[in-house]
Parts: sequence; structure tokens; C-alpha cells
Amino acid sequence: MSSHRPEHIAPPEIFYNEEEAKKYTSNTRMIEIQVQMADRAIELLALPEDQKCLILDIGCGSGLSGEALEEKGHEWIGVDISKAMLDIAREREVAGDMVLGDMGQGVCFRAGTFDGAISISALQWLCNADKKSHVPAKRLYRFFSSLLSCLSRGSRAVFQFYPENSAQIELVTTQAMKAGFGGGLVVDYPNSTKAKKYFLVLLTGGAQKLPAALGTEEESTEQAKYVKSRIRGKIQRGVSVKRRDWVLAKKEKLRKKGHMSIVDNKKADEAAKNSSAQVNFELPFDDANKYMKTAIRNLGPENE
Repeated sequence: MSSHRPEHIAPPEIFYNEEEAKKYTSNTRMIEIQVQMADRAIELLALPEDQKCLILDIGCGSGLSGEALEEKGHEWIGVDISKAMLDIAREREVAGDMVLGDMGQGVCFRAGTFDGAISISALQWLCNADKKSHVPAKRLYRFFSSLLSCLSRGSRAVFQFYPENSAQIELVTTQAMKAGFGGGLVVDYPNSTKAKKYFLVLLTGGAQKLPAALGTEEESTEQAKYVKSRIRGKIQRGVSVKRRDWVLAKKEKLRKKGHMSIVDNKKADEAAKNSSAQVNFELPFDDANKYMKTAIRNLGPENE
């Protein structure tokens, strides 16, 4: 299945030749999808209302996403590695200025030039090494570092991309954060195979809240998922909240069920005070293992 991915067939400047560029821009369905994703990326930029902004379009191609920016009243400058795609854009007489360049070598603009940046279906190309000299992690870091410098403080960069696997997501997000960005991954329609879309939302300067994903009532972001995972691990290693009163109540409940007899000696009570109570079990052999696991689990993570 991965063999059908364009980035596995040829480098972008070769894959998007004149024939492919014309096909890409004449396919009605493809145009519709590109425009929809561009509109969503612009929405995630959270640009000021009633204000014309200058946006960098990375991997601008034939200018489809640039036209979406124009419709919102913004100006744009595009960068793309495919000369054939930029030629199509000129034929279409798009309004934005365009630069031929490899984003893996960085984007060279003055500091603070842009009020935001978008990229549609381009970022995954940097995860591949098309030449022996290409190291994906280094190229991603160079790109993100240069992008951060040319964005104004408080602005955003939004990338719609097609990660091949979780390792690519980790690679991309790690290099972005290393370069100095905040933010995370917003996944629209996470439960749909066809409609699912990945947006990397990068934030500059100050703490900002990631936008909510579409197609779910929950906050579906990779950033939230990673934080939750780390907190859960800390809770497991922390101090148990189940103290003496809870332990004694649990003993009484087990006595009433008649499954075991609990010895309330001084040692056990003292242990309960320290949240590491040891319970003496007197069980039939067949049931011992079952209740041992249940009781220890209920006493808290420290005793597992």
C-alpha cells in the first residue's frame, strides 16, 4: 500500500513533472479536496478578523491554496520545489508571488515577515531521503528553524499532511518542538477512514490553546494524548490515596462475604496508616489467587 504513495515513487521535483502537474490541476475532485483542506488550514490559523495578512504557502503547487487565501482577503507568497507546478500557477495567473525552492534547505525570508503559514499535502515529503546526503531529521529541523524566524510573534503555521505511520508523526513533531515551536496535532474526523485528516498546528510565542478537532465532541489532539499518558504514569508511581479508613472498610466488606478471614493485628494496622497495608489471607487454594489479585489491586498501585 505504501508503494502507491507519491513520495515513494520519485522526488517531488521529478514526480510533479509537466504531465502530472496538469493532471493535478485539472482533476475536479482533487481540486475540491485541496480547497477544502486549505480552507480548514486557514481556519486553524485563527487570523484576526477584518485584517489583511501576509501568509506563506509552503508547497504552493499550482496556487490552489493560494486562491483560498485570496478569497479570505489575504496576500500570500508561495514556495514549491516543482518548476512544472509553478509554471501552471503562472498560466492560471494567480495573484501571489512564488519562489522555486526546496523547503528542506530552509525558507529564506526576513525575520517576522509573515503573519502565518499554511502547507497542504507537502510536509510528508521531508520524511524521505531522496539523496544520500538527505537526513530527514536534519532537513525537518532546518526547515522548522527557518520558518520560525520568518513568522511574526504570536502567529501560527498549519500543515495538512499524510503521515505514513506513527514514527513519521513523532519525527515531525519532535523536530518542530526542537526548533522552538509549541502546538501539536489536530486530527479531524478521527473515527473515519476516508475523512480523517491530520493537521500539525504550530504556535509561536506564549501559551496558546490548540483548536478543537472536527468530527468529535472530545478534544482530539495528539498533544493532549501525550500529556495524558505522562500524567497517568506519574499517578501510578505516586502515593496511594487509600488510607486507614478505606482499608478497614474493605476488610469488613470481605469478612461479610465470608470469602476470607482478616487478621487485624497491630502490624497490619500500622501498615495501613502508611498506605502500604499487607493483608493476611486464609483462603481455599483454588480461590486464593483470584482474591489475592483483586484485593491487592484495590489497595492501590503501590502494592501491585
